[in-house]
Amino acid sequence: MTLKCAIIDDEPLALGLLESYVKKTASLELCGLYSSAIEAMKTLPDHPVDLLFLDIQMPELNGLEFSRMIPETTRIIFTTAFGQYALDGYRVNALDYLLKPISFADFTEAVNKAIRWFELRQKAYGNISGTAPDNEMKYIYIKSDYKLIQIELDKILYIEGLKDYIKVHLEDTPRPVLSLTSLKAMEEKLPSDRFIRVHRSFIVQKQKIRIIEKGRIIFGKDYIPISDSYKQELQNYVNEHII
Repeated sequence: MTLKCAIIDDEPLALGLLESYVKKTASLELCGLYSSAIEAMKTLPDHPVDLLFLDIQMPELNGLEFSRMIPETTRIIFTTAFGQYALDGYRVNALDYLLKPISFADFTEAVNKAIRWFELRQKAYGNISGTAPDNEMKYIYIKSDYKLIQIELDKILYIEGLKDYIKVHLEDTPRPVLSLTSLKAMEEKLPSDRFIRVHRSFIVQKQKIRIIEKGRIIFGKDYIPISDSYKQELQNYVNEHII
């Protein structure tokens, strides 16, 4: 597997060092070298890469801010001289975090972690970008407690959004899987022919809907509200199956 990558760092020595590391790594293809996030903004949105080595401390636009502007298909390895930023890196779903000065051994370990991540994605979706026809998707991987957990789509009852987190509620599983991501991001990954949004905080699997009562979907002891803005789409689906 070869990953397309780019490097953003405002320190010329750090930029050159990472460039030399990438050129020594057969699994990486260097597609961009930028001395600032502002410079990268001119190219990366229209020509996204698989992996981005991103410095955190940069003038005008820092790495944490820039990481929220790139496509979700681009994964990030943060590079910084400041250890206190490690937790912030994971809050934007960084794959890894490298503390400067970066050794080639640490760099290689982070790249191997990225390759494992993309291999898992490729297994689930059939290609590196993670996109595939809806009817081919059997499962997804979500990040929970710094682990990637495979979740079979058939097992999902509903997904609940809680500000920065989501809870994935599964059949025959007493505790939901918690993940630091948005409900919108999850909705974009799920096959639309199987899942439907019924509330700003809830997505449900259509075929798992057994009871609808008084503007709510009932899953055992759980009651999922149906908001007015999503009611018509759900009604259209139900009408197709009413006898």
